[in-house]
Formats: sequence, structure tokens, C-alpha cells
Amino acid sequence: MPRRGRAVKGEDGVGCRAGRCIRLSPWTAACDYSFTMMPNPSRANASSGDLWSSAEGALFAAVDLGTNNCRLLVARACRQRGLAVVDAFSRVVRLGEGVAITGLLCDAAMDRAISALRVCAGKLRAHRPVELRVVATEACRRARNGEAFLARARRETGLPIEVIAAEEEALLALGGCAALLEPQRPAVMFDIGGGSTEVLWVAARAPGEAPQVLGCLSMPAGVVALADRYGADALTLAGYRAMRQDVATALVAFDQEHGISGQAGLQMLGSSGTVTTLAGLHLGLARYDRTRVDGLAIAWQRLVEISRDVVAMGHVARQAHPCIGRARADLVVAGCAILDAILHAWPVDRVRIADRGVREGILLDLMGAPMPRRAC
Repeated sequence: MPRRGRAVKGEDGVGCRAGRCIRLSPWTAACDYSFTMMPNPSRANASSGDLWSSAEGALFAAVDLGTNNCRLLVARACRQRGLAVVDAFSRVVRLGEGVAITGLLCDAAMDRAISALRVCAGKLRAHRPVELRVVATEACRRARNGEAFLARARRETGLPIEVIAAEEEALLALGGCAALLEPQRPAVMFDIGGGSTEVLWVAARAPGEAPQVLGCLSMPAGVVALADRYGADALTLAGYRAMRQDVATALVAFDQEHGISGQAGLQMLGSSGTVTTLAGLHLGLARYDRTRVDGLAIAWQRLVEISRDVVAMGHVARQAHPCIGRARADLVVAGCAILDAILHAWPVDRVRIADRGVREGILLDLMGAPMPRRAC
């Protein structure tokens, strides 16, 4: 995967991306910034191994402004190509609220996102990472006023935020959780987001090899998008079935194009708030615990049952459940519909759950770890 959009904060206020440098506003001020293009051959030509060696112990940061959440992760590169988390932040902002209907980001959603980005900027000024990348995804890709919002976000926070394409988002998510894939087995990896859902068909690989992606599907069917599109019906059984069918139809074409069904040794890896929520329900957690959820394998049939139990429990019960809560109660049914369609497209013995994704993928990419690549 091309190493695009990496920003390096230097003491003189100049940041670098692979192949170019970008002049940024100082961390101590939230002002606009201008771009200065210039070659950066030493960085562009470095191997991933060299980059990783030079990254050892350095501080890196990633911000993922999604359709539903704004997330920050600050970490150090540590031995054996791992991440030592220094700071993290996540806030539900619902930036994509109403975009599926109006095609526009609404004022309230933009204000919520800017508020969360200001928190991220404050943390970044305190930590002063050597490299930073800030990305926006489906809501900003789809909204007609997405670029205007990003210009405002850059001006008011000083963060060098950029929109990434759906395929790059999918590759970063895979890069963030690829360590959970078993070697020598092909895989379906999916990421259920707020505005879109990405599904990747991943080739079997030898231990230590970077994943090779054979096919990528991005559907405009995230939990916020479907909840907006279906309105009150999104909380009903009829709405659930309709949402599931919408997703299932797209998956049939993807499956036929790549011949995934019937592949021997197929494994499945899921990354999203939907699957981590269902994992918490499976474990009977009184409070969500990432250390118990990340990497957990759940039997396919059990995941199907939990998903349908969530749909059947009713909105009030979902709000009251400690692993769902008010913030997710009106979105989790749409997530379960998407998940149900994916599970029935490719029945497997068990599904691996990842509480990691785009942020971790960005950090590993900045640190020089081998990243997933698209097959030619």
C-alpha cells in the first residue's frame, strides 16, 4: 500500500510526507497552514525494515475522523514491531448524521466533530509526536460540503486532515488488525463503519508476510447511513430484514466475482463497534473490556444468535444494556443487519474479533511495518 499522507512535525514547523514536505502551523497555535512541495528522496527510498529500525522508541500519532466517531491514538514503536500505547481518545460525533438523506454535513454534526478534533489537537501539542496522520472517511467523501468542512477543521484546529479513498481506508483497517489473521489460510476481513462497510478478500500468506488483497468492496451501508436511510423502520424487524437484504445483494456479486464461497480453510476477521459490542454481550461483561474482546474468536452460530437477540430485545433494553448504551442503541440494529448478511454470505467455523483498525494501521504504516498491498 502506498505510504501516503504522512506528516512529520519538525521543530521548524515543517512536516514531511513521503516524497514531499508540508509546512504546518506550529502546534502551539490553531491557524491555517500552507503547502510547500519538495523532494524527500531519503524517506521515499527507505525500506520498511530501515524505517522500522529508525522508528524504535519514537512517538507517533493517528487521528481517524469517521462518520460516527473521532478517534486518536498516540503510541511508541517498540520491539518486534508492536505498538506501546501512550494516549487514546474516542468520542461519538456522528459527523455523517443525515448525509445519506441530504448529501450534506449538518451544522450541529460539524460543530461536534470540530470540538473533538480540538481535544485531539490539544493532546498532540502535549505529546509532540515525530509523525502524525489525520484522516477523514466516508462522511467527508460523500458530503457535498465535505471539503468546506475540512478547510474549517484545518483552520480552527491546525490539524493536517485529509480525506482518504475507501480502498485505502480498507487497507489501513486490515493493516491494523492483520496480526490476528492465521497464516496459510485465505480470509474475509470486514469493517462495519458509520458511513460505509468495507469487505476484503485476502490471500493465504506465509508467516510474517504482509497480507495481499485480492478483492475490495466498499458499500455505502454503514450503521449511521442505514439508520438515517430507514428512519424509524431501522429499529423494527421488517427494517432489519430489508437492511440485511440490501447488503446481501451486494455481497453476492462480490462473492461471484472472486469465487470466495467454498474456499478451503476460509477464516473471517471483523473490525467494528458492532462486532466488539456483540463480543461484550457474548462474554457477559458488565462493562466493556478491550483486553478480553480484542482477538477473541466466537463461533459463527453463536454470533448469529447474539445478533438476533440484540434485534429482538427492544430499544429501551438496548439503551439499558452496559455493552450497548444510549450512544449505540439506535445504530446497533443496523450493524447487526450488516453483520448477519456477511455471516450468511460466508459461513465459517468461527469469527475473530478485532478491537483495532484504521488508527493502528496508520501508526504501523508510519513506523515502517510491512503493510497490506493490493494484488496486481
